[in-house]
Amino acid sequence: MGLTVEAALIGLAPRQLAWQVLQAVAAGAYADGALERELNRLPLESADRALATELTYGAIRQQRLLDAWLDALGKVPAARQPPRLRWLLHLGCYQLLFSERIPAAAAVNTTVELAKRAGLGRLAPVANGILRGLLRLRQHLPAEAPPWQGLPQLEGPVTAAEELGLRHSLPAWLAGLLLQWLPPENAEAFAASCNQAPSLDLRINPQRSNREQVLEALHKAGFSAEPLVESQAIGLRGRGGDPRHLPGYDEGTWCVQDRSAQRIAPLLDPQPGMRILDACAAPGGKSTHLAELIGDQGELWAVDRSEARLRRLQRNADRLGLTCIQTLAADACRLAMERPHWQGHFDRVLLDAPCSGLGTLARHADARWRINPGAIADLVGLQQQLLEGLLPLVAPRGQLVYATCTVHPAENDDQITGLLSRHPGWRLVRSQQWWPGQVEGDGFFAAVLQRTDEWPERAAG
Repeated sequence: MGLTVEAALIGLAPRQLAWQVLQAVAAGAYADGALERELNRLPLESADRALATELTYGAIRQQRLLDAWLDALGKVPAARQPPRLRWLLHLGCYQLLFSERIPAAAAVNTTVELAKRAGLGRLAPVANGILRGLLRLRQHLPAEAPPWQGLPQLEGPVTAAEELGLRHSLPAWLAGLLLQWLPPENAEAFAASCNQAPSLDLRINPQRSNREQVLEALHKAGFSAEPLVESQAIGLRGRGGDPRHLPGYDEGTWCVQDRSAQRIAPLLDPQPGMRILDACAAPGGKSTHLAELIGDQGELWAVDRSEARLRRLQRNADRLGLTCIQTLAADACRLAMERPHWQGHFDRVLLDAPCSGLGTLARHADARWRINPGAIADLVGLQQQLLEGLLPLVAPRGQLVYATCTVHPAENDDQITGLLSRHPGWRLVRSQQWWPGQVEGDGFFAAVLQRTDEWPERAAG
């Protein structure tokens, strides 16, 4: 369905785009990819692009809370609403509950108008009634009232996990686990952080520039940027659009990498001339970081199962002017068998393992609805296979860093405890868990392991 100039002028265009993305995500698409496709397809001004992005990610993050409001306000529960209407109501309710910049009348009127233009005319009165019902329920609340205040489901007796999950729109299973893992105040901070739009963090490429020069270029271009605790990191806030349009991108003076992710590569203490393996390397942020840390001097292999993602890694390395990275499309679990000459070969090995991503829920809006406890159990098995397959590749006295972007103990501390119990020839040098809500940036876990025996264990053939 095409949009007229009139529609764009009254603010329908960004809302329709967001609605289309919500429908695509409900059908199985990933939010980032679906939004990028729609933004590339429809020419929107920067302000409308920013609005479409905010509405899309916000409505996806707040799905459970928005459904709870629909359950309270509608005659039909959210799960039984016609899907297109349900996602349209999510957009309308999100604007009323979360957006201070959008007048209530605009949120209601554009939602009703979209329903009419999309062939849902007979349901437009339903949308109008639900949104106005939400306004009536909250009309006596102070302007700063949180978006869950007035929700009938929270006025009766509820468990702590149910309350936490509803207020911050988290799956029930995750809310329950957070309260097991953390004191209540830290669980609250974690949950709140999952709904904050993440900053855009840059990592300076010391082969091409330095932090002061990049900051100066950004400030001259009108961007708000600040140095971070991490030595090569810069944080940008309050911006939208394509990072490739920022000054310094084409010159390779920086790359995008979350501040927490920038803490991982230095844990390997990489030195020029070392032999290093990044075992699950794509899309390559940590591979390129390692190359920068060794001054682009050494043997650095970036291995991943996806040739397409390795090509993306190589393009980024070329942009950054890094030449020491060699790529290999392979299953890291089988490297010791398929490349026996690599056994005992590497001074450093990085395993940034596939994981549940529970530390990156703010960055990936739909992740909380995709993951489930069963999938986590499968990931734990894969992580163990990767560790067992990579241990033989580490040279005597060499080190392996195991990292994840999750906070689940089964994927982190428990995984390392199990490995050390099976392999007495290894010791734990240090480990750390970074929790969202307690530190800035994504949640990460990292463990530095060192081989203490003289000869590497041989992989089973």
